Amino acid sequence: MGDLFAHPWWLISILLVAALVAAYVIEMRRRKRRALKFANLDTLRSVASSNRDRFKHVPFAVLAIGLALLTIAMAGPMAERNVPRNRATVMLVVDVSNSMKATDVAPSRLEAAQAAGKRFADDLTAGINLGLVSFAGTASTLVSPTPDHNATKNALDKLKLADKTATGEGIFAALDQIQTLNSALGGKDAAPPAHIVLLSDGKQTVPESPDDPRGGYTAARKAKEEKIPVSTISFGTLGGAIDLEAPNGQTQHIPVPVDDESLHKIANLAGGKFYTAQSLDELNKVYSSLQRQIGYERQRGDNSRPWLIAGTLLVIAGSLAALFLNRRLP
Repeated sequence: MGDLFAHPWWLISILLVAALVAAYVIEMRRRKRRALKFANLDTLRSVASSNRDRFKHVPFAVLAIGLALLTIAMAGPMAERNVPRNRATVMLVVDVSNSMKATDVAPSRLEAAQAAGKRFADDLTAGINLGLVSFAGTASTLVSPTPDHNATKNALDKLKLADKTATGEGIFAALDQIQTLNSALGGKDAAPPAHIVLLSDGKQTVPESPDDPRGGYTAARKAKEEKIPVSTISFGTLGGAIDLEAPNGQTQHIPVPVDDESLHKIANLAGGKFYTAQSLDELNKVYSSLQRQIGYERQRGDNSRPWLIAGTLLVIAGSLAALFLNRRLP
């Protein structure tokens, strides 16, 4: 019972409500016997109101139910609910390789990622430290984790495209930022929970193997070891393509399909979740889902308010019904 109620011993008082109901029933039967004993039945039928008799017990029933609900409220019912986190760290890791200029997602993959990232920063719970890392051939920390989410929004506007894709470097850079913040907050044991959100559209190209010491899979395993989940977003479509100018001056049309497989594996290795998004709207929905997961935590807390409100309203309703129907309080 301790899991359901904060003060379960108050439930004993519901016996008083039961006693009140029993006393009411006994009293009604006594009144009926007295009426039958001393009254003329024909006269009693002629003056009694059938409508009033039909509903005369309703006010007391409503009142008794209200008292029972108030008794439950006194016991302090508990319930799980989403509570905004006031301490957590989130690192956004955004791919800025040249494939992100593909226009299969309007107006382009990069511009859509910027817009969705800024919305995510706006919606994220105020007490969370938010940081930003961009990566192409190397990784750059643009914003160290801070509760000033405007810093991340401003940095997102300044993202620049570059050659190659070093996914592992992006994750390692985010881990470094989280570890630096945790050290400043008193070490791993005193640190708030952390989460990395990685958005990319393509396969790692630097180094060649994701299992390389600086590869994406190795970084994901490191994150798992540090108990920092990495959730990945595969952003774009299989039909994405970009135009690049070749050394001979000719324009080359190069397919840049998304690589779900490697991003899915990174999420699995790091204990995070894998998402796909093929439009700005889908990306916003993914970020909204992540915001609810990261920005809130499930906590058990007092849930007596609904019972208190319902009980009070029923007691008032029962009292008013008694005055209007029976011309007295029950």
